[in-house]
Amino acid sequence: MTASAFAAPEAPRTPAPALEALELNAGYQRRQVLYEVSLAVGAGEIVAVLGHNGAGKTTLLKTIIGFIPLLGGRIWLNGEERTADSYTTRVRAGMSYTSAEAPVFRELTVRDNLELGGFTVADAQERAHRMRDVFALFPILEERQTQLGGTLSGGQQRMLSLGMAIMAKPKLMLLDEPSLGLSPAIVQSIFQQIKQFAADDGMSVLLVEQNVRAALRIADRAYFMRSGEIILEQDSATALTRGSWWDLF
Repeated sequence: MTASAFAAPEAPRTPAPALEALELNAGYQRRQVLYEVSLAVGAGEIVAVLGHNGAGKTTLLKTIIGFIPLLGGRIWLNGEERTADSYTTRVRAGMSYTSAEAPVFRELTVRDNLELGGFTVADAQERAHRMRDVFALFPILEERQTQLGGTLSGGQQRMLSLGMAIMAKPKLMLLDEPSLGLSPAIVQSIFQQIKQFAADDGMSVLLVEQNVRAALRIADRAYFMRSGEIILEQDSATALTRGSWWDLF
């Protein structure tokens, strides 16, 4: 019998994180905003990024999706490096980004906006199923599906922008202030739906949110940012026991 017959079996490989960002530096023109920011989001994990206004949270999301060029650092999606990829390539690879400004296509109908949100989904039946999910979450969008996106109220445009992200059902969803302009009841419904997507579909979420307590209730972990740097990583259960987060902001 050869020695190889006694070789130990290979250990199972640990799945690559949905997102891994290493030592990101980024900013606007000559003003640097992010300094050596490193973080990771596991498959099916919801991670919150919390901090004061101007801490660099939105810049971080825009850098990860590819809107802002890197000054340094590397980005991986599901184990594949995406550092040099364009925004379009990152979206096709499975990222989505919903900004705090809730951008929608103003001259297109609600339904056409949603169809565009699912443009990466080739199967028509799957797109129709996702459309039903959106309408179940936001009934007002079904009622107004023939209305132009630009004529919706600010809160309704926020719902539409979130609906477009849901249509894509990406591997990694980047959400900037999803609760902005919405009632507490709708916010709770949205957050529960996000958590359900993560549990059922293995979708990962990186969430920037001013409502710290609401974010921590659905997130698995949180990174706290101050002045463009990560100052603390903590599991959400532990972070919730703090009661107050002013010392971190």
